[in-house]
Amino acid sequence: MKRRMSVFCLILVIAASLPALTGCVKVVKIGEEGKYTGNAEFNAGDDVAQIWESGAMPELNEKAVELKDFLTEAGGNLASLADKYGKYSMGTSGEINYVVKGTGTVTEVNTESRAGYVKVSLDGYEGPETVKLQIGPVYKGSSVRDSLDFIKFGDYKNQQDWAAISQNINKLIDETVVQPADPASLQEKSISFTGAFTVNGNEELLITPVVLKVQ
Repeated sequence: MKRRMSVFCLILVIAASLPALTGCVKVVKIGEEGKYTGNAEFNAGDDVAQIWESGAMPELNEKAVELKDFLTEAGGNLASLADKYGKYSMGTSGEINYVVKGTGTVTEVNTESRAGYVKVSLDGYEGPETVKLQIGPVYKGSSVRDSLDFIKFGDYKNQQDWAAISQNINKLIDETVVQPADPASLQEKSISFTGAFTVNGNEELLITPVVLKVQ
């Protein structure tokens, strides 16, 4: 009899404790974990959209050097102006990036390659360098991201997030800058542009445009 009473009492104790135990359980929807942990899921697209008009474009416009003057001053050695106009991708080392602007006439449109481009003959410049503007849909490099001072690798958790920023910058450029300019129709047209490029030799500049307008 005593044993039965003991078991019954134990059952009552367990039952009484259940509301307290279940009361601390919180069901969290997938994707909303950050509300409770403080670690919101990183979204590179949203991040780029937030910084583009308020931070990126003002800095790029301020930094942009007239390309014909830049090439004349460089005298065939693009890396020679790194300390004056450039930005290294890793602080004081790595790839050199420049922000430039100019006007010219489109002499070639290449839409056959996934990494499409237009070739530009610069107004007021007769030098040997080939000037190309990327028109996608695939964009090479990360020259725009790496030209910016107000963001840096240390602002992000890892290399994957840092790479995603560049990819989403290029995506935004394709959607809001390049495609509205209808690049397939630019043959022989006069254009103005602002953009960034990474030094890769002295013979060719591959510029990612952040502004592209038909004159």
